[in-house]
Amino acid sequence: MSKRLQVILAERELRDARRAAEQAGQTLSEWVRQAMRAYARETRSAGSPARKLAVIQSAATHSYPTAEIDEMLAQIESGYADTPGS
Repeated sequence: MSKRLQVILAERELRDARRAAEQAGQTLSEWVRQAMRAYARETRSAGSPARKLAVIQSAATHSYPTAEIDEMLAQIESGYADTPGS
């Protein structure tokens, strides 16, 4: 069952949303529905805070090459100089 939702927007926000909907070839209502669905998907796919923390803790157990920032930047720059066409 569908329900109506009223959203108050500033004139500029409404104008921008209408323009985006028009460029997408959609009605404003459909554009808003799709934007809300996309936001919901992105939010869900980000994972729970506990999962994110577990990933960070796991990554912290590994050893990665590192150096002082000046040395790292010098290494990066020397890599660019060694590429063909530079």
